[in-house]
Amino acid sequence: MATKDVKISNTGLSDTSFFGHPRGLAILFLTEMWERFSYYGMRGLLVLYLTQHFLFSDERSTIMYGAYTALVYVMTIIGGSLADKFLGQRKAVTYGAILLVLGHGLMAFEGAGSKEYLTFEGNDYQITLDGRGGDAPQVLISDTGRSLISFNEGATQMLIADPSAVGLPQSIATDSFTTRVIQQELYVNILYLALALIIAGVGFLKANISTIVGSLYDLGDPRRDSGFTIFYMGINLGSLLATVSIGIIGIRYGWNWGFGMAGVGMFAGLITFLVFQSWLEGKADPPSMEKLKQKVFGPINVEWACYLTGIGIIVFAMLTVMNAHLVPTWFVGVLGLIVFALMVGYAIVKLAGIERERMFSAIYFILAQIPFWALFEQAGSSLTLFTARIVDREMFGYLVPTPVFQSLNAGFIVVFAPLFAWMWMAMSKRKIEPSTPVKFAFGVFLAGLGFLALVGGIALSGTGLVLVWFIFLIYWIHTMGELMLSPVGLSAVTKLAPASAVGMTMGAWFLYSGLSNYLAGVIASGTGAETIGGQLTDVVAAKATYVTVYTNVAYVAMGIGVLMLLISPIIKKWMHQEEIT
Repeated sequence: MATKDVKISNTGLSDTSFFGHPRGLAILFLTEMWERFSYYGMRGLLVLYLTQHFLFSDERSTIMYGAYTALVYVMTIIGGSLADKFLGQRKAVTYGAILLVLGHGLMAFEGAGSKEYLTFEGNDYQITLDGRGGDAPQVLISDTGRSLISFNEGATQMLIADPSAVGLPQSIATDSFTTRVIQQELYVNILYLALALIIAGVGFLKANISTIVGSLYDLGDPRRDSGFTIFYMGINLGSLLATVSIGIIGIRYGWNWGFGMAGVGMFAGLITFLVFQSWLEGKADPPSMEKLKQKVFGPINVEWACYLTGIGIIVFAMLTVMNAHLVPTWFVGVLGLIVFALMVGYAIVKLAGIERERMFSAIYFILAQIPFWALFEQAGSSLTLFTARIVDREMFGYLVPTPVFQSLNAGFIVVFAPLFAWMWMAMSKRKIEPSTPVKFAFGVFLAGLGFLALVGGIALSGTGLVLVWFIFLIYWIHTMGELMLSPVGLSAVTKLAPASAVGMTMGAWFLYSGLSNYLAGVIASGTGAETIGGQLTDVVAAKATYVTVYTNVAYVAMGIGVLMLLISPIIKKWMHQEEIT
């Protein structure tokens, strides 16, 4: 096959200030590290915060979490498009970082929290938690004192540890009292606004900062892949540091301290990016300053119109998160089908031959990510509540705070990513490296296998708590699946899509990533259990619900993985890898 000579610029090779890479990479590494520090730190606390501080139900909290994470992905399409056409990545990242600082800062304004009241024989008693996290016991407060409470198996009786202190019998039938929750509307709305600011901030920052990394290297620069690897390590370093430090501080010392620390981390990232912007050497500047200053209407120019679009995203995101429980699941499904139809229609009408088949394979990978992320993203919702309530988290005499376990994913990536890179290279030399479709199939299969392993842990626990090592096991299995699927997914899509449709396919990738996160929230809502004061009333019933939901999703994902493996030769043929130069 004939090839064209490509003239490669080597001007960028002279900048080796940061371990052989352009010094701009150091700024992007630190900015992204702090952004991920703030994001994953807040994420580790969020569902516990919703269920225990604001006393949202499990179902409402997990659906809200799913909508939040879905919008984070979807809004990167808008933020990336505005940067490409008008703002440039430098201004977009700066704007996004400012919104993130504001959002994380607002998360620290928690108020006194929601209050739950129990009404028995015409008298009201407050129910609260003595602490935060899965080990915080429930407390009943009356005019005369307070007492710890618990529930018998089946939650038919509420048991009062010190009945004389609260002037009640030692046990009360649960069908003889009612409960109600009173929320502080001001602080609930501050929560919605904070989440909306974070959604818009990530939308303007996440995709664009990755684009800047690519712009640091000239065409053909052999350091490009290595540079992205270093940048990827910054993401995982931020996640690892956050889920350990913020997780401990938020649970031990207070929600506002944890969220406040996340805000301080993001502020550090913003200052770093602002102070050292010159190191980017203009590679992230707006494509046209003249176009940026053009008037749109009245005194508003293109640049300010972009910023006002960000305000529109905030309003839309706030309303969506606030009403996430009202969004019908079928609407999300219809949206996915419409986008799928548009992509297939484009491939059939606009493309032919090899280009069409490559586009079909790109569409396949876009869709194939859905079952993986829908299960993987249980980590921040149902798996967090499971770990808090049903797992024996004591290790070596120390009760580990629930959010800390989310650090396992980042820790495993740091350890195993280099081993996977070495393994693929070694297998490639021997011509036995699995194809991208096969890797995807194994990734989805492992997502299901992880939950099946956890179901086994529940079965072994009997009526007691699940051994903590099963949490290590599910995170390890899921991380192995992530390393099979995530690093190659977006790369494959961008290589397979024709030049005229790269933007559309990348947008579709992020859109379906968002839909996957929403689906994760729907799945998590199915694990919801009865709670009082944000804690379970019946552990046995909750375990049975987890077994049912996790077994079902495990077998579905594993079945999809097997089907993907069977059709992988067809997808590999559509890819025409031998034609990609």
